[in-house]
Amino acid sequence: MDAASIPADEALRRLIAGNDRFVRGEVGFSGLRKEMLLDLSAGQRPFAMILGCSDSRVPPELIFDAGLGELFVVRVAGNVFSPVIAGSMQYAGVHLGTNLFVVLGHEGCGAVDAALETRDKGELHHSRIQLLVDKISPSLPEFDPKRSPAARLAQAVESNVRWTIEQILETPEARARQAEGHLKLVGAIYEIATGHVTFLDL
Repeated sequence: MDAASIPADEALRRLIAGNDRFVRGEVGFSGLRKEMLLDLSAGQRPFAMILGCSDSRVPPELIFDAGLGELFVVRVAGNVFSPVIAGSMQYAGVHLGTNLFVVLGHEGCGAVDAALETRDKGELHHSRIQLLVDKISPSLPEFDPKRSPAARLAQAVESNVRWTIEQILETPEARARQAEGHLKLVGAIYEIATGHVTFLDL
């Protein structure tokens, strides 16, 4: 089956299985072969699109045990959404036929933590970083004052993933793909300490 024709639910099962292999230390990618590179030179057929954070500890191809050409990845600090990122996502859907889209956050996200510092402590960051932080700020929830700082950050990370999903679903392109019945958009959180990915609402 051509990877680009894989239904979203099957693509999601592939990601879950790949992450299970990663956590067990049983990754299947064994390196490059000349025939693999020749095949990829003819085009790409990713079975999933991942919008993830730039954090160096969270490379989607590794944590999902995916080979070259299997994932279409966009990474930006805080996995924030913007018109430029929307263009990359639209390319994956329209030109590559990708049906599964994942917004991947991670525990201890520094960009989300910076947004909390701005909101709760009034801290300002360098100009470009502040622009990024301002994209995250609308996602931040109100907290139970009894929650620990770590619990607050974990809640904010998940809230930010859901906020990004909400923004994507509001675009005309996402609404059109949903109407076709093929698009699946899910959120996920990567646990840096364990390597495990938890998919939200599954």
